[in-house]
Amino acid sequence: MKELVELIAQALVDQPEKVVVTQIEGEQTTVLELKVAPEDLGKVIGKQGRTARAIRLILGAAGMKLKRRFNLEIIEK
Repeated sequence: MKELVELIAQALVDQPEKVVVTQIEGEQTTVLELKVAPEDLGKVIGKQGRTARAIRLILGAAGMKLKRRFNLEIIEK
């Protein structure tokens, strides 16, 4: 999942080398923290959060297959 979020984020931003995804495992959920360059933050979030919501939707669907819950947190550097 970490690689999936990394791949999607790198495709969206202008500085793909600054994309960092950290995976924090829990009992039932996994938190994925996404960090991008400050000038690329808007591209990852999108208008009214639509892009971020779409990424979270993909994570939810993929998580159903793995019987695991994933949360995406977008972190400002």
